[in-house]
Amino acid sequence: MLRTPSGGAGHGAAATDRLMSIGTVLNVLRDEFPEVTISKIRFLEAEGLIEPQRTPAGYRKFSAHDVERLGHVLRMQRDHYLPLKVIREHLDAMERGEAVQLPALGRQRDGESVPESPEAPTAARIGREELLAAAGVGEEELGEWESYGLVTPLEDGVYDAEAVTVASLIAELGRFGIEPRHLRVMKAAADREAGLVDQVVAPLKRHRNPQTRAHAEARAKELAGLTVRLHAALVQTALGVRLP
Repeated sequence: MLRTPSGGAGHGAAATDRLMSIGTVLNVLRDEFPEVTISKIRFLEAEGLIEPQRTPAGYRKFSAHDVERLGHVLRMQRDHYLPLKVIREHLDAMERGEAVQLPALGRQRDGESVPESPEAPTAARIGREELLAAAGVGEEELGEWESYGLVTPLEDGVYDAEAVTVASLIAELGRFGIEPRHLRVMKAAADREAGLVDQVVAPLKRHRNPQTRAHAEARAKELAGLTVRLHAALVQTALGVRLP
């Protein structure tokens, strides 16, 4: 649950005082979503996911409801890899009081979509159109990213769910003038780090015991998390900055 700044009871001016600036909203959301940016919030507004109020000077002012809705949107993107259109329709139905079940992306098997089993979750797959919509980019941009190996489709033409995160981050960096060709060094570093992790867990993956193989997956996730944290710390140290 997102925690929003509290305000006193009342109407009129008191209600206005409880509205939040986009910077305050960013700080509230970053407790749960450390990668969210002001550009991302503006993009979600442009896509019709939220409708903040505007001051006479044109500044955005967000209500607690806006912040909760943003949290739902970011959570469904992160946990369920859903396209923005599907998320918008789902939230709108909820606000109309309709009993709706959260849609889930299915696995791809022999060209068919297979519903996910709650007891045995697998990596979600998304199609090209879903990836474009979720990341908010066009065909030309995605094609360029693929040419540099930053986003790669699977053999059957779909993408793993993490491609949404990768594409969204590339788009965010692009707004600062960082082009896909600049990101090849990051891709190369990521491939080397993944190779190191795979080298450590490879003996466990080859083991006959299913429990040992399952342990290999857990170990890989743990090592991946540690390498990501180390990479972030090294970048921050090199730049002399500290992220919130």
